[in-house]
Amino acid sequence: MRTQPDTQFSLRPGIVEFRWGHPALDLLPVDGLRRAAHAALDRDGPLALSYGPERGPACLIEQLQARWERQQSTSLSPEQIMITGSTSQGLDMLCTLLTRPGDVALVESPTYHLALRILRDHQLELVPIPADDGGLQVDVLAEVLTALERRKRRVSLLYLVPTYNNPTGVTMGVERRTALTGLAQREGLLILEDDPYSELWYDNPPPPSLYSLSPAGPVVHLGTFSKVLAPGLRLGWMLAAPEIVHRCTSSGMLESGGGVNHLMAHVAAAFIELGLLDRQVDLLRSTYRQRRDRLLDGLARHLPEGCHCIRPGGGFFVWLRLPPGVNSDALLPIAEAAGVSYVPGTRFCAAGGGEQHCRLGFTFLRLPDLEEGARRLGNALHGRQAG
Repeated sequence: MRTQPDTQFSLRPGIVEFRWGHPALDLLPVDGLRRAAHAALDRDGPLALSYGPERGPACLIEQLQARWERQQSTSLSPEQIMITGSTSQGLDMLCTLLTRPGDVALVESPTYHLALRILRDHQLELVPIPADDGGLQVDVLAEVLTALERRKRRVSLLYLVPTYNNPTGVTMGVERRTALTGLAQREGLLILEDDPYSELWYDNPPPPSLYSLSPAGPVVHLGTFSKVLAPGLRLGWMLAAPEIVHRCTSSGMLESGGGVNHLMAHVAAAFIELGLLDRQVDLLRSTYRQRRDRLLDGLARHLPEGCHCIRPGGGFFVWLRLPPGVNSDALLPIAEAAGVSYVPGTRFCAAGGGEQHCRLGFTFLRLPDLEEGARRLGNALHGRQAG
């Protein structure tokens, strides 16, 4: 008998949960992954079930290389690719190998709140770099680097989500990307580009990745199958200069156990070879575009004056600014009493801020629930104003 839930998330009866940044359960490709698993085992058999090479199996590395070159129009060598246990494991490994306690980690603000948790686990001092509607402010970053250099502080890395940012949905433009990679090259600043959403664009494709603008360094690109295929695979990849890939693959963990999630890497490779990933991404774009638009339409109808939403061009989230004087942490219990929940904006800021914002996830919910959630959030805000 099962005594524990089989999912990381919880759904509370009577509450529309905007909290979850998860793929829709009804869109997870169960049949396609079943086909891919059969194909992988039929072709590779015991090799797929053995200890794998530290960088990951060649079948998936080759597929990722070809896919990257087709999408980014830049070349990539196999020595620049490593298979990871999704983004979180890759980020944790990089922090383990490339940082030391007390180092400064620069972080875009606001940014992915659970990445902040991983960085804090490594006892790094988080220094926020503000972002606006154009993404991370590169001029402020330059000023902060100068100030830290005067104080003789060791800066290990800059972490950011430049494409359909979590939580804001903002995408950094090409000019800022070029300025950022140029600054990083001059300063020797390691950039960790977290990129879970770039294939999930709903209006126009995003700009070139930071890594494609600076493939020789100092950018490390972290990709994942969690958003475009299935999070339960716990599978992703790292693109980096060969010396960084070698540093990671020569670690004790990989020497002991071989490549991360070797069987699922074979399954993912077969899924791509069968042409199923392109179909899955097309389905997600179409469905999530409708869900984004339904949520934005509902918010426009039901929220009071003074609210403002950033319209995301892709990704999973709408970043909502509440009316002046409304604190998202204080509003949350009122909203949940009205039957709707969200993540307060303070969770995404490393050193204060975000009090007037909240993150609304739209991919996990069906169209009627998105409309109803917007109505309930509007009721909570109108009730607060009336009170």
